[in-house]
Amino acid sequence: MIHGAVPLLHDYLIHSAGRLGDKVALVCNGRRVTYAELDECSNGIGQCLVRAGVQRGDRVMIFADNTVETVVSFWAVLKANAVVCIVNPLTKSDKLDYLLNDCRPAALITDRHLHSVFGEPAHMCRSLRQLIVSGPIEDDELSRLPHAIRWETAAERNSVAPARKSIDIDLAAIIYTSGSTGEPKGVMLTHRNMTTACTSIASYLELREDEVILDVLPLAFDYGLYQMLMAFYTGARLVLERSFAFPAQILQVIKDERITGFPGVPTIFASLAELKSLKDHDFSSIRYVTNTAAALPLKHITMLRELFKGARIYSMYGLTECKRCTYLPPEDLERKPLSVGIAIPNTEMWIVDDNDRRVEPGTVGQLVIRGATVMKGYWGKPEATARKLKPGPLPGEQVLYTGDYCRMDEEGYLYFIGRGDEIIKSRGEKVAPKEVENVLMNIPGVKEAAVVGVPDEILGQAVKAFVVIEQGRIVGERQLRMECQKRLENFMVPKSIVIVPSLPRTDTGKLKKVALS
Repeated sequence: MIHGAVPLLHDYLIHSAGRLGDKVALVCNGRRVTYAELDECSNGIGQCLVRAGVQRGDRVMIFADNTVETVVSFWAVLKANAVVCIVNPLTKSDKLDYLLNDCRPAALITDRHLHSVFGEPAHMCRSLRQLIVSGPIEDDELSRLPHAIRWETAAERNSVAPARKSIDIDLAAIIYTSGSTGEPKGVMLTHRNMTTACTSIASYLELREDEVILDVLPLAFDYGLYQMLMAFYTGARLVLERSFAFPAQILQVIKDERITGFPGVPTIFASLAELKSLKDHDFSSIRYVTNTAAALPLKHITMLRELFKGARIYSMYGLTECKRCTYLPPEDLERKPLSVGIAIPNTEMWIVDDNDRRVEPGTVGQLVIRGATVMKGYWGKPEATARKLKPGPLPGEQVLYTGDYCRMDEEGYLYFIGRGDEIIKSRGEKVAPKEVENVLMNIPGVKEAAVVGVPDEILGQAVKAFVVIEQGRIVGERQLRMECQKRLENFMVPKSIVIVPSLPRTDTGKLKKVALS
């Protein structure tokens, strides 16, 4: 653990490497990497970025899978006094182009196997001064990329980090999240935002140096990213997997690595519930299990308790704009199974009505969060920022209006009701209906489209689309689905598409989504 002055985020790696240099910090894709190796390799990448002209406050985008290179790059960007932005490797080329134009990064770190996605957008991005490519790549292919060098060239281990210039109110990361407009918004988080959230969560999870934390969630997803941050903060070990696509393989990893921490989402727990012979597996090493969506279904709670006997089970709720809002102490799970809990340490919360007045217990209203975890704002979007950050109860401060509707009981325990901005939470990912609708509307023959979230036992919510076809055109559900698969990440593709003659509207002509299901 780090004591004394408030650290910068990358001090987590530096301090743990200083204390535990020979300890294996990361297990990933068959590789075992020590704290010292991560520290020195990230110094090398950091120095390379500085030589390329990356300056304090510049953005550096990482477009890659959950790999050793992604982990190293994250810390390297921070050491270069820059702002890190990890992008989901499932992102399509058009969206990556948007993100590059919005973020205007000075450098892009990626992998050769994603060349078909990043190639053209990288050429079009005028802000790029360095492109670092991992994986096998031919000389002629590398030479055709702008400002490109191989990962191996950039990553020479170095005992000296770039000169330290950042302070804790500087931006550390921009994490993109979808919004109701359909345009991804970059959540700006300072070093102080992220270190506060990390220490708060680590404290109530009671994390220890001997933890072995499993991470099957994308590092581009803040829930996945914070598993790495908390592991390196405590000097623990992170076991990083690309996904939970092959559950039997992950169960073997749990056994082989003696996993102690298992963060999941409803989709993962639903997949576990469908597996046969679970009782034949040894889960005795698991000390805690976490869930970060809405409250777990009762059948999942029962299943997890039976499966991970003796483990602490945490139901949690949060949003990227402040990382985490609440957690339900494991001892309260039985008496308040539908609650997402109490405010995390060093955070306050309350609920207001439409007139910004605090409401009585049991009344549904908008949740407001106060604390050092609250974001700096949305990158390049002052109007969207002003809708979320408003003056707080004390002079000169701003608090977060989440846009989520909740109620609180007499004891201060929170119950999540719904997301006010229509965001769909599917497979643990946020889906903006407008973004899916925009894709559908661009398909020839489509007249109108509306997308909603419907309850789903496995996904939490499933994406459902209603489409009106232009008169005289023939467009089938299969064609619509294929076009969506070409242009959207997998979790955004509608599970069901219904072709309808018209969409319901109000008397004033506005789309009436409440009539769709």
